[in-house]
Amino acid sequence: MPDTEKIVGFAGKKILRLVSLLVVVCFVSFMLIQYSPIDPVRAYIGEMTVSEEHKAKLEEYWGVNTPPQEKFLNWAGNILKGDFGVSLIYRMPVADVIKERAMASFVLMATSWLFSGVLGFILGIVAGMNKGTWIDRAIKTYCYVLAATPTFWLALVLLMVFSVSLGWFPIGLSVPIGVTAENVTFFDRIQHLILPALTLSLLGVAQIAMFTREKLIEVLSSDYVLFAKARGEKGLDLVLRHGIRNVALPAITLQFLGFSELFGGAVLVEQVFSYPGIGQAAVAAGLRSDVPLLLGVVIFSAIFVFCGNLIADTIYEFVDPRIKQQEATV
Repeated sequence: MPDTEKIVGFAGKKILRLVSLLVVVCFVSFMLIQYSPIDPVRAYIGEMTVSEEHKAKLEEYWGVNTPPQEKFLNWAGNILKGDFGVSLIYRMPVADVIKERAMASFVLMATSWLFSGVLGFILGIVAGMNKGTWIDRAIKTYCYVLAATPTFWLALVLLMVFSVSLGWFPIGLSVPIGVTAENVTFFDRIQHLILPALTLSLLGVAQIAMFTREKLIEVLSSDYVLFAKARGEKGLDLVLRHGIRNVALPAITLQFLGFSELFGGAVLVEQVFSYPGIGQAAVAAGLRSDVPLLLGVVIFSAIFVFCGNLIADTIYEFVDPRIKQQEATV
């Protein structure tokens, strides 16, 4: 099949899969919320006392007494028009809330994703090169401990040690309190970002390190590496020439496949550090019955995770030469 036709077919399948995913996610999420005890009218009113007439108008506006199927069709129709509704908490369009919060979350997740990938890859290479030694056992123990560590617990420990006890970093938020946006410096933002990003990246190290270790051990025991050893290649030069280039692409692919864990971890980290991102908005929407915002975050998270899987699939389909070789031999 020509490359152009292959690309078109691949893109068509992925678009169809995205549309199907969004339809299912939207329907299931909407119905779960409809049959939950969440009351949008009570969330909107809060502690205010309103008359029964005013309450009835709000119920009519929010469609409380409308059948769930009809409400879903109305909501889905508005979504197709780009109208995600109005957030009950922030009193502004959901799209604007997500747009405002997304940048902070993207900076946090991108920083931790990059750091965890680089550190995990290096640790995996070191462990694979020193299989069976105390270095290998130490790295494996470190990874096992990290894999078993709850995200919120690690965040609280780092917060108590480095913010409360030592005072090296701010306790929370993404900018200093009481400082206007135009007066916030780049250093201020970095200082508030370090602990949340460190927490999220440390937890992402374990998976990529253990995967890289296993792949490197597999590569180093392959026939062509044994042949290279017979020609006199050894040590770090052998790993650099034959190991890393065969391990790097699968490791990068695994990093993109971990977008779901990255987003889930960000939700907890942002809540502990009061970091104003998508995760904190999702928790606030769930606790305060902000249905429009909660559904908007669900759609955003589904697209975010799908993009990670799409990049991983694209790497395997078009970048990894071993996939093409396997197709040619079939």
